[in-house]
Amino acid sequence: MISVPLFIVLWTAGGFLKEGICAVQISRPLRLAKIVGFSWENCGKADDPAVMKSLDLSPDPINIPGDLTASAAGTTSVALVSPLSLNVTLEKEVAGFWVKVPCLDELGSCHYQDICDILNQLIPPGQSCPEPLRTYGLPCHCPFKAGEYSLPQSIFSLPKMDLPFWLTNGQYRVQGVIGNSEKELGCLKVVLTLHSD
Repeated sequence: MISVPLFIVLWTAGGFLKEGICAVQISRPLRLAKIVGFSWENCGKADDPAVMKSLDLSPDPINIPGDLTASAAGTTSVALVSPLSLNVTLEKEVAGFWVKVPCLDELGSCHYQDICDILNQLIPPGQSCPEPLRTYGLPCHCPFKAGEYSLPQSIFSLPKMDLPFWLTNGQYRVQGVIGNSEKELGCLKVVLTLHSD
């Protein structure tokens, strides 16, 4: 989830939240109301080729539904090509300890064999990249060429989102590691707090 694919994956995460989470059926679904205290850091090795340079989200808290203002910049010194794996570790703070959340219905601490395939499913090849990626000439399919990428400050409208029963109120940290051919290319860690209605 770094550099080029990072803000693309963040953007597509909205699609997963809208479509994937709704697959979990419970008698009284929770509705995500806000995200508080979003922070991030690179967590890779010093020589990782893909690095996030900046990622700014506002307001804090982020109200859902509501508007999110985001800007991002990253760089990769190598081309990011398929298969581009993504290992996600999701942890929740419980009584002062971080507890790993297992992979359920493709959400949680999951391994994705190729995020290039996921992008192709969300945005079929040949289809134009969604805004604001199209406006700023940012790609939404692999391969991502080596170079610097930036998303100027842009406004996204966040829809209502239902949460699965296991994703309850609390503080979470998410670590995403992208790799290719068993080699780590980059790592990003995000910390945030979820509040639901």
